[in-house]
Amino acid sequence: MSACVPTRAADPTRPAQVHQPHSPPPTPPRRFRVAGADLSASIAVFLIALPLSLGIALATGAPLQAGLVAAAAGGLLAGRLGGSPLQVSGPAAGLTLVTAELIQRYGWRATCAITVLAGITQLGLGCLRVARTALAVSPAIVHGMLAGIGVTIAVAQLHIVLGGIPQSSVLDNLVGLPEQVARLHSAAVSMSVLTLVLLFAWPRLPGRTGRVLRKVPAALVAVAGATLTASLAGLTLPRVELPSWSSHALAGLPEGPVLGIVAAVLTVTLVCSVQSLLGAVAVDKLVSGRPELQGRVGRSRLDRELLGQGAANVVSGALGGLPVAGVAVRSSANVQAGAVSRNSTILHGVFVVIAALLMVPILELIPLASLAALVMAVGIQMVSLHHIRTVTRHREVLVYAVTTLGVVFLGVLEGVALGVCVAVGVALQRLGHTRITHEEREGVHHVHVRGQLTFLAVPRLSRTLHLVPRGTDVVVRLDGSFMDHAAYESLQDWQSTHIAQGGTVDLGGRTGTRIAEPANSGHCRCRPWTPWRNHQCHAAPEPGPQPSEALSDGQEDELGEARPSGHQLARGISAFQRNTAPLVRDELARLAREGQQPSQLFLTCADSRLVTSMITSSGPGDLFVVRNVGNLVPPPGKESGDDSVAAAIEYAVDVLKVRSITVCGHSGCGAMQALLASEPGGTLTPLKRWLRHGRPSLDRMAADGRPWARIAGRAPADAVEQLCLTNVVQQLEHLRAHESVARALREGALELQGMYFHVGEAQAYLLAEADGDELFDHVGAFDHAGVVEELRHPA
Repeated sequence: MSACVPTRAADPTRPAQVHQPHSPPPTPPRRFRVAGADLSASIAVFLIALPLSLGIALATGAPLQAGLVAAAAGGLLAGRLGGSPLQVSGPAAGLTLVTAELIQRYGWRATCAITVLAGITQLGLGCLRVARTALAVSPAIVHGMLAGIGVTIAVAQLHIVLGGIPQSSVLDNLVGLPEQVARLHSAAVSMSVLTLVLLFAWPRLPGRTGRVLRKVPAALVAVAGATLTASLAGLTLPRVELPSWSSHALAGLPEGPVLGIVAAVLTVTLVCSVQSLLGAVAVDKLVSGRPELQGRVGRSRLDRELLGQGAANVVSGALGGLPVAGVAVRSSANVQAGAVSRNSTILHGVFVVIAALLMVPILELIPLASLAALVMAVGIQMVSLHHIRTVTRHREVLVYAVTTLGVVFLGVLEGVALGVCVAVGVALQRLGHTRITHEEREGVHHVHVRGQLTFLAVPRLSRTLHLVPRGTDVVVRLDGSFMDHAAYESLQDWQSTHIAQGGTVDLGGRTGTRIAEPANSGHCRCRPWTPWRNHQCHAAPEPGPQPSEALSDGQEDELGEARPSGHQLARGISAFQRNTAPLVRDELARLAREGQQPSQLFLTCADSRLVTSMITSSGPGDLFVVRNVGNLVPPPGKESGDDSVAAAIEYAVDVLKVRSITVCGHSGCGAMQALLASEPGGTLTPLKRWLRHGRPSLDRMAADGRPWARIAGRAPADAVEQLCLTNVVQQLEHLRAHESVARALREGALELQGMYFHVGEAQAYLLAEADGDELFDHVGAFDHAGVVEELRHPA
């Protein structure tokens, strides 16, 4: 059977086109569009990048135009080609010390050539797909490197702040400070002080007016304020000098020892790559905090990011610009300003090019002391107290301190190398340092192992265990977090032998949790975290009455079979005290001391199949949970005497200061089924009175012209599932009507999110807005390009 297809006469002037049968129509060309959010974010980032780029160029001793070239290359090339859509690249403070050393040793044109070679190296590493290897560097080394660079920058720029000229090394700058203070330049100091005051006071402006003014970047306000004051007062002090672009120096062949050039290229490659990749990971964390971006912005592709950074460095170096890397301050500002795609980063690069070509007379009014104060503040902020506390908590403060001091007094590459050596030494020391003790108390032998249990400690462990007499009771406690295969086999072999000889072994971890049990030590097959699987523990079969024989109450209690639910609560409590309590005792003790500090209010249904801690992988103290029939949020003034939900919302938002509220529905909800089956009239039972708060969800689902909520791109399976999804969306609207929630939303201190849990599929879905539709999609699927495309262009 053939289809009848209308034909028309062929036009001999037009080339013949051959279409495959049933082929889709050709895709129309996509027009370039810029979202309003991207445009506003790009302006905010540009206003931050402009003074910082000039200041970093000043700190390195490079031509000031080199900072603008690097900012433009980073925005246009790294922004377009990189794998992190919202990361902003340009001249980074973390590269200041490296670049300054290269300029002093090889000259400016050779430094540009080294930047080009470093970019080519980054391109090669990106093609080899080794980007994630850079993340293996200890965070203590990275933070120590940045802290050392920050100290060096701050000390050097302090001389310019005081009206002088910095020396080539930190020691020389420190030695020369007293003399510089004695002959300080009052005009330079006054402009520096004004810059710092504006820089730190502007973000703290109070009130509604301050909230509006704070949208202007503090760095721009500080430099503009100092520039305007200096111009109006007629102060005589050094200012920005931008040479003509016709005399701008481009890259030249480096001259010097080959090994020195290779070391310089590797240093620039390492610092640029590590800083950019860590910045990309940090941007992913910022994006994850904005639910509206999770469906539109994918996770960073690190190998592609390395390729983008390499291309930007090649172009920047070839055009006489500074090395390029991802910049945390500008990236954070880009996300916070509401950017939704890489267009904001690209546009910021365009604005930098326009400023470099058309705003030269204005830029040359900026006092150098103001830029120096700005960069000095950035350097001081690179020594982060938060990072120091973190490395101290993880017992890596020695690595941090050695890296910092090495960078300050020896250089970046030398400091990082020292940090790596110390980090390896600390790891080996922790791995090999194991203390094993043995003592007898009240007839019980106690063997205590402190430290990591590896093959290096097996001889001492075996020697200690063989000191334990046969047939005795033994308690073995392991206080380490790691045990390799050799140590495990040694322990298991000794344990089996000791039990076979009539002894007992209690083998546990730091908190007393049981690590291994003899095969005959118990009759329960449940493990500590699995009783929720509807798996009941029963006594092992024993000789006794057959099923046909009558059992007395005492026999029923003894076997635990005839009354499976009579003592279920008692058995569950007993299992908790025996298996789970030792695992959570320390954490619960901490929560008891500090009080509850949850970050989320989780409002869900009272359905017994919905285990909030399981589906959110949360623990004690993480969630403030409110459960009711149908996960309903009565609008204000509609509770009819029941204020429990409104009280919980007010308490969570105003007292506990939660940062997010989640309304979670689920499949097969009995409340939604009852709501669908309800008929007007009849006796108002308590259940019916409560379910009337779900009537707006029914009305929303029945409204003409409103698109139905979808789940993972498909239509709901039935009316019950559609109502479950619609109810989540409707209850979020009810939440916004509560005064405490509305106030927190206006202040940006709270976010709302919807969630749907399919019980039968064990699959969680998050609510995402897609072109006016409510789309519930897989929580774990946002990394895949297909899902992201589906969110952008829903069927």
